Amino acid sequence: MSAQSIRAGGKPDPASSFVYVSNAADGEIATYTMQSDGRLRPGARVKAADVVGPLAVSPDRRLLYAAVRSQPFSVHVYTIDPGTGALAPHSVSPLAASFPYISLDHTGRWLFGASYHASLVSVNAVGADGRVGAEPLQVIPVGRNAHSIRADGSNRYVYVPTLGSDQVFQFAFDANTGRLSSNTPAVAQMRPGTGPRHFVVSADNRYLYALSELLATVTTFALDAGSGLLTEAGSASGLPPGSKLVPGGPRGGVGTPDTAPPRNRDHDIWAADIHLTPDGRFLYISERTSSTLGAFGVNAQSGELTYLGSAPTEKQPRGFAVAPNGRFLVACGESSDTISVHAIDQSSGALAPPEKYPGGKGANWVEIVSFA
Repeated sequence: MSAQSIRAGGKPDPASSFVYVSNAADGEIATYTMQSDGRLRPGARVKAADVVGPLAVSPDRRLLYAAVRSQPFSVHVYTIDPGTGALAPHSVSPLAASFPYISLDHTGRWLFGASYHASLVSVNAVGADGRVGAEPLQVIPVGRNAHSIRADGSNRYVYVPTLGSDQVFQFAFDANTGRLSSNTPAVAQMRPGTGPRHFVVSADNRYLYALSELLATVTTFALDAGSGLLTEAGSASGLPPGSKLVPGGPRGGVGTPDTAPPRNRDHDIWAADIHLTPDGRFLYISERTSSTLGAFGVNAQSGELTYLGSAPTEKQPRGFAVAPNGRFLVACGESSDTISVHAIDQSSGALAPPEKYPGGKGANWVEIVSFA
């Protein structure tokens, strides 16, 4: 399937999904229509700001939120046309810091942000119209280099991995007031040098899987439904046997100089993103130095992960997403001018060689929305 044949296509078919990719260096969000066979048709690009970063989709799939990582720090909100996937500017609101990660709680009434540079998290109210409140409800200092923030499946607990302090902060969350409060204990401490970055929670809310940026391991935590506390249950590497990569170290991040001592990083592990298939059977991570996607099988009962293999993808793959139907994975690369669609083998979880499509500069985040 070729990009040329997609561009020549007609209207989206009824099973279409819509793919959104933030291109940080272009300051744009690119849109694509995904056909039922996984092919993409490039669409319009919407200007956001100088450096556009993480994206988040409202629970009702009608709004797309994009955090801007250049001054002034802000969140741009776009309406999503359910028929065409087209984005239309909705509103712009200030944010407390540069956020590499934003998410919404399950009601869509509260926007969470995690700041790597400022080592803090924030909560902003979201109005009934989708507009984000101009003043944060809370700004909370956490450990060094907060890298993500999400609620669990019950919407009662929120977790924040801090890469620089090797911790996962544990919060209780009140969805009525939007307030976070520290759980007891306040953190789940990980081994030194782990560098927890992004995480996902299993659909049954029994397990949390945290990706190590510095080791490319995935740590399985058992999630206690009553207390919200995490207990480490195991760890698995997402690198192939015989990999020549070595443990990495924290970096400066977008818009901030790297203050670590100078050294050759050509062989440093530099993992980035993590996602589960909707049925929970397979889990994938991206590793930027090798430009690969690692695949795991998931034991639904024990939460144990089994490494399945790695596949080449876009250069320096910071972000990717799994389609809602679980059949395709879309990856972008910070050092690539294309994006890739990988078909997912439904029995083995293996990723097919990529089909490539035109992308943008500094691509860093992928969201896929389906109205089927």
